Amino acid sequence: MVDYSVWDHIEVSDDEDETHPNIDTASLFRWIRQARVERMEQFQREKEELERGCRECKRKAAECQKRMAELEEPSAEGGRGELQRLQTEVQQLRREEKSWEKKLEELRKKEKNMPWNVDTLSKDGFSKSVFNVRPEEGEESEEQRERKHKTFVEKYEKQIKHFGMLRRWDDSQKYLSDSPHLVCEETANYLVIWCIDLEVEEKHALMEQVAHQTIVMQFILELAKSLKVDPRACFRQFFTKIKTADQQYMEGFTDELEAFKERVRGRAKVRIEKAMKEYEDEERQKRLGPGGLDPVEVYESLPSELQKCFDVKDVQMLQDAISKMEPAEAKYHMQRCIDSGLWVPNAKSAEGAEKGAEQAEAVYEEVKRESGEEEKGNP
Repeated sequence: MVDYSVWDHIEVSDDEDETHPNIDTASLFRWIRQARVERMEQFQREKEELERGCRECKRKAAECQKRMAELEEPSAEGGRGELQRLQTEVQQLRREEKSWEKKLEELRKKEKNMPWNVDTLSKDGFSKSVFNVRPEEGEESEEQRERKHKTFVEKYEKQIKHFGMLRRWDDSQKYLSDSPHLVCEETANYLVIWCIDLEVEEKHALMEQVAHQTIVMQFILELAKSLKVDPRACFRQFFTKIKTADQQYMEGFTDELEAFKERVRGRAKVRIEKAMKEYEDEERQKRLGPGGLDPVEVYESLPSELQKCFDVKDVQMLQDAISKMEPAEAKYHMQRCIDSGLWVPNAKSAEGAEKGAEQAEAVYEEVKRESGEEEKGNP
């Protein structure tokens, strides 16, 4: 037959519902529990003190007996008086030990008769917690990530763009509920690239709209990472939190959004500068003359009198300007003009461009000879 008498003395005052209307029930239960916890702690301290005293008596008694055994040996040094003192001390310790054990036994009986409460009804036999978390996967290579991103975008690009154009929290939550496969890193990466493309195209308002949805997706991914769960399992939790968020959380979201917009503008600026540089390099390659020099650069490096010759396209003026220059300097500038295509000695001849340097030197020699003859004719 089952004995239910153990349940006769249970102190579970936390479950009392009937109290006086003028008494705060929650405060009353808190005070009662606090007083009970303090009594239990006091009782535990008394028990530990008695156990410590009993152990100390046993230790001292064991040391005295060991010393007595050493004195009883024939070779031991020490008088008979020391042996008698130790015997008396052992007897005293035995009496103290019995006294401690008696007090300890009474305390245990008192503990057994104490009413049970919510803190003593049960104790953990063992404790174990199991969490259903996403297992950590091996790190993917760069090539694998690119292939995965490309495949995902080809399949869901239209849906990603639709999500990027949403604005209201409820609309975003409903769309992700209908398309949970979009809650992933690939969507966030596509939205980031799209934002940069829009900024490069100077579609600033549209970029800011897509940037908002990009930060929404990144917040969901960060929440999943902190909880160590699949992002698809916690995006509803994010929307619940953001719709009822306090000022501090909303300020954090807004600050991150503004910082992201600035990063997008910076990336777009770098991309535009890179494109402009590539375009200029391409145009420069197209301008290069037969000798591999840029005609614009060569023209800007010419003396002003030679630049005027090319501006008016006057050959005679060019010959006069060269005749007034030092031979080495004149040859240097004319060779650079030929190599850049600024000057083609015989534009009508297909071989003129190939033999430009020789013909330019011939022109220079002719001008030099004429100048010399004039100097002889005018001594």
